[in-house]
Amino acid sequence: MKKLIVCGALLAMCCTPCLLTTALADENKGPADILLQSTIDPAKKPKPSVFPHGAHQSRLECKTCHHSKSEEGKRISYVDGQKIEKCETCHNTKVADMPETLNTFKKAAHALCQDCHKKNKPELAKCSVCHK
Repeated sequence: MKKLIVCGALLAMCCTPCLLTTALADENKGPADILLQSTIDPAKKPKPSVFPHGAHQSRLECKTCHHSKSEEGKRISYVDGQKIEKCETCHNTKVADMPETLNTFKKAAHALCQDCHKKNKPELAKCSVCHK
């Protein structure tokens, strides 16, 4: 459960502020949909995905996915009003001391999304669901 929360926080933190949005759900709640695509460590064949942020935030608390980090690089839980950075800010191959399983935006997103979906809605854990 802890791993899922950490991964969720990382994914949401990366996606919210700097990615293409298709609609705003609420001025203070972020976009309804977000286009996710790595810019620092792009895949050989980039496969962007659309993340239904509004649908997730209607069921989950922000702290389920969002978090920050301390100066020492340790995870800090999300608090209301906190600035939300892109996941790629920390989850990229240029950042030292990042676990191999989370050292790219793609790995962090897959860990978060796929783990959650496998546990909660296995039919949504297929590649084609997010990568159209």
